[in-house]
This record gives sequence, C-alpha cells and structure tokens, in this order.
Amino acid sequence: MKKIDLITGFLGAGKTTFIRRYAQYLMNKGVRVGILENDYGAVNVDVMLLQDLEGDGCGVEAVAGGCCADCHRRRFKTKLIALGMSDYDRVLIEPSGIFDVDEFFDSLCEPPLDSWYEIGSVIAVAEADLGELSGQSEYLLLSQVASAGRVVLSKTQNASPGQIQGTIDRLNAAAERFGCARRFGGDVIAKPWDELDDADFEDIMNSGYRAESFTKQLDTEGYQSVYFMERSFTEAELRDTVARIFADEGCGRVFRIKGFFSDGGWKELNATRAETSVTPIKTGQEIIIVIGEELNEEAIKAYF
Repeated sequence: MKKIDLITGFLGAGKTTFIRRYAQYLMNKGVRVGILENDYGAVNVDVMLLQDLEGDGCGVEAVAGGCCADCHRRRFKTKLIALGMSDYDRVLIEPSGIFDVDEFFDSLCEPPLDSWYEIGSVIAVAEADLGELSGQSEYLLLSQVASAGRVVLSKTQNASPGQIQGTIDRLNAAAERFGCARRFGGDVIAKPWDELDDADFEDIMNSGYRAESFTKQLDTEGYQSVYFMERSFTEAELRDTVARIFADEGCGRVFRIKGFFSDGGWKELNATRAETSVTPIKTGQEIIIVIGEELNEEAIKAYF
C-alpha cells in the first residue's frame, strides 16, 4: 500500500516551507513523492511555490475551491484516486490552514482509497510564538495538533526558550480546554529548520499519528480571504501596504497576506503579523491574498 502523510497547521505557520524540506529529504532517499495542495480558496497560491520540485521524483497536484464543502470533498477524493493510481511511493497532503482533520481520516476509510493508502504520519507545524488567537482559532490549532505524531515548531530562531515553552504550555492548555487527554512535550520538535538533519526527518517520517478525541466545535464561517489580481506593485509599496493593513484593526483579524508580484522579476510575498518576507521566484502571476478572521473587505480594498 502507498504511504500518505498529512502536514497540517494554522495559517502562516510554514507548512509549504516544511514540505519543501521534507519532500527533498524523501527524494534524496530515492522515494518518489506526490504532493497534493488542498485549499478551500478559489486560487491555490502555495502550489506555485513547489513547482521547482517537480521532476522525475516528484509531482505536485492541487485542489482549489468548489461551490460547497461537498464539492470540495469530491475533488479532494478524485485527486487522491489519481495519485493512488500513480507510481509515487509516498503522498504528502498540505491542506488549508482552516481544515477539519477528520476529512483526511474519513476520506481514507472510503473505497477505493482504503485499499490503496496506508496512513504514514500526521505532522503538525505550529509557530514557536503563537501570538494572540481567538477561541475558534485556538480550537483549530488544537484540532490540527491533537492527532500529530510530531509537532514541528517553526521560526524558533526568532523565539526565546521562554516563548517556545509558552507555546507548548498553550497547546496543553488548549487540549485541556477542549477535552483532549493528550499533553505535549517530547513529541514537539523545537529547533531551527536549517539544523534539521536526516535523523530528525527519519523520526518525523516514522512518527505515525494519534487517535485522540476532543469536543468538536468547528466553525469556519468567520474565516475569509480577499483576492486582488492583476495589480502592480513595487516591493516598497507592497511592504508598506502590508504593514498598514496589519496595523489597522478596522480590517479585521488578518492572519496572513501572501501572493506574487513583479518588480524587476517575479517575487513571492509571505507576510504574517510577526514577519514579512519577499523572495525571488522563477515564475508567478500578479495575485495578492489577504486571509483572516472577520475581515472587513471594503477596508482592505481601500489599501489596494
């Protein structure tokens, strides 16, 4: 049977960056990897960030949008069937940052997927310094880490030991709040990703998953995304706009601003409240996406 891993985590945690490193490790071992980018949005931006991995040892597919949740689930299953019929050895799934992990487990219990796939590991990526989260976002975070074999903290190089321990304490507090018996500690990997070695990735790959129960209260209605396509910016203009949107409480609770723009060549924008990065890429398209909770679309549009 084909192994399948779920790499989950909240908006802006760094899932795509982690998958790049994890997939490269697997390919270095001679494993043929299929990656499925699974996003509820109308445009799947993250898939473009993995295009340079594509080749004989790696393929990248995407699910985006859908008229309703049922339509999205059908598209998700259809893609899994196609990957199951391929010659990949291991499939990696990166869902949206707003994702019900039960959809992953439920899909794999349905035919024909139940006879093709074996769950390898569930890996949760979480920021080393979580910042302020609403009650619903705390729940989403807990639902993503509860079943993980390993929780991999991102951006640890920017966090103090106290902040890292504070994040672990918050995971445990969220588990208690939502009736989950699990407690986190030795199953959390907290080291800069540049220092992750083969032994770390071997441990992650073989970490498996946990069957945990907790009080379900998933409500994605408060989360939105606002798209801006074919808008031209210089890097300086975009950095300034991003900073002002994050600072403006009238825009709602903005978690992440991401996308691509052209300024002397294609560049990727990836911004959270704590950090804004701009990275040159080979190809792209002019699109900026603002993602958050209880967004004020008109206020955000005014900045663009």
